[in-house]
Amino acid sequence: MRPQEKSRQAGQTRSRHLRLLVLSLTTLIAISFLSRLPAWSLLELRSFDYLSTVDDPRPPPGGPVIVAIDEPSLADINAQWPWPRSLHAELISQLRAAGARVIGFDIIMAEPSNPDNDAAITKAVGPDTVLAGDETLIETPQASQLIRATPLPQLTEAGAVTGIASVELSGDGTFRRIPGYEDGFAAMLTKVAGVAPETLPAGRLIQSFGPARSYPTVSYYQALDPKNLLPPDYFKDRVVLVGLSLQNAPAIDKGGVDAFATPYTVHTGKLVSGVEIQATIYDNIRSGLSIAEARLPTVAACILISVLLAATTVWRATGWLTIVTSAAALLAFAAVSAAGVRLAHLFVSPLGPTVAYISVVFGQAAFDFAEERRNKRQITRAFAQYISPDLVKRLSNDPSQLKLGGERRTLSVLFSDVRGFTTIAETLKDDPEQLTGLINRLLTPLSDVVMDHGGTIDKYMGDCIMAFWNAPLDDPEHALHAVKASLAMQAAISNLNRELEREAAARGGKPHVLKMGVGINTGECIVGNMGSTRRFDYSCLGDSVNLASRLEGASKNYGVALLLGEETARLVAGTYTVVELDRIIVKGRTVPSPVYTVVHKAEAEALAAHQAFIAAKYAGTLAPSDPAFDRLAADIPELAGYYVIVREALVESGEE
Repeated sequence: MRPQEKSRQAGQTRSRHLRLLVLSLTTLIAISFLSRLPAWSLLELRSFDYLSTVDDPRPPPGGPVIVAIDEPSLADINAQWPWPRSLHAELISQLRAAGARVIGFDIIMAEPSNPDNDAAITKAVGPDTVLAGDETLIETPQASQLIRATPLPQLTEAGAVTGIASVELSGDGTFRRIPGYEDGFAAMLTKVAGVAPETLPAGRLIQSFGPARSYPTVSYYQALDPKNLLPPDYFKDRVVLVGLSLQNAPAIDKGGVDAFATPYTVHTGKLVSGVEIQATIYDNIRSGLSIAEARLPTVAACILISVLLAATTVWRATGWLTIVTSAAALLAFAAVSAAGVRLAHLFVSPLGPTVAYISVVFGQAAFDFAEERRNKRQITRAFAQYISPDLVKRLSNDPSQLKLGGERRTLSVLFSDVRGFTTIAETLKDDPEQLTGLINRLLTPLSDVVMDHGGTIDKYMGDCIMAFWNAPLDDPEHALHAVKASLAMQAAISNLNRELEREAAARGGKPHVLKMGVGINTGECIVGNMGSTRRFDYSCLGDSVNLASRLEGASKNYGVALLLGEETARLVAGTYTVVELDRIIVKGRTVPSPVYTVVHKAEAEALAAHQAFIAAKYAGTLAPSDPAFDRLAADIPELAGYYVIVREALVESGEE
């Protein structure tokens, strides 16, 4: 690679890396602001819902048993709710007799009822009984008032323990955190059961254990007669919670009495009853399963690592591998976060690292895509007028095939010129429109022929066309394609002459007959963008180009329409019959260069005779009276004009 090309690529790489650095810093700043939005926190919590429930955890062994006030119980007891408290007193007696360790009622008994019923429940409760209370914040324009509802005083005086059953919901109405009450319902259950931790993990994220009815549950009416309706020792040494728990869990869009959305709701769409919520809180407290949220330094470090990984992924380039790597990275973020929840009871939200990674990777991919599109547009604009649409498409799809700025390549260069066009132009000098139209009608089909044969049009010089093959795209058969194009150009000139002849006959005038000479040479050239910083063309230069131009000019001196250089003739000899005509000396060279042309109809004997004719010409033994002139003109009609020119040159030389 040339130093200029290396320098250009190094500059592009530096520019890309600088853009990537700016993108990474911008991403970090943007996420720092986004993370302050409430919606961001809710998205993080929603990711926690999925990650904390993806492996479908079940309640730990030895947890609470739920006595459900459900549809079968309502039907069996056949009493209007709320049921008489004497019924709850009977339930307490039955549970205590069955060996229950702690009995918790998730039922508010803050208001007096029938005196006899209140007396019955007062007699039944004791230190092993936890009764629910409630705390409500009422906000008005004038003030905020906290109202706490607690069980009847005679119940607590009888030994019952009060526990606040209120729960804290997130902004989306989902229960996720351990309540911050020191005398919370579940916290008091752990104290009464003798399993209370040293400190209450208030505010930590809750670990859910399945959807509704995941805890062992029996109907209320069954608990009233456990000896006959339940297995032996079903309640022995267990914490028993009593509360509303319908068999058909209410859907989230229907709402429900004492029912809440939990992390599992994202999977089921169902709410979970309050008594099951209390059982979940109890297990989180007693088993130490609640989940802490990562602090800001940890989160910031994870996001920074994500940005660095993303920058590494797209450091060199973006492509299909980037998509695969990105998918693997995003899965890894989720897996690490899920492992933190399950193994370390620590929630590091994958949202920040995921958004950071996606922003950097796809942001850089967008920049690269835009750069690629810009390069394609530049290539299309630069070459659409010079090469065929198919070649332009190949270049735009794979710009690596293009080397701009100049390179050394072997090209086949073609020059074509219309004989006597200056005379035609002089004739039409008073009719510029007709002259311009004629030039366009001439150059259009010739240009189409060049591009159809894979050539690159270098420039137009009046009625002359300069074109070359094997750049900007490789063409292993560039010489053959150039020669085929020259022959097709001659056919195109013939078709145009027939059109001009018909048009002239229609208007009763004399047609302009066009004849063309073509020179083709193959050799090493310098090709690339040449010109000034404001205007440049994709062109070539070199000694081989000069020879091709000389061949075109010399073709009329040999009476043929096409002259080929030695290397071109060698490369196409397997396809066309090429014959040598002369040796010429190009300016800047001291060694004569042989020139050739293509003939289409010639017998082997005639070709051998022509070769002998050329040898005699070089040896200086050829005489104007040699019968070879007439014989060869008859055997090779395409070269008849050439033999006449050679004979006339000999005659003139003899006269001198």
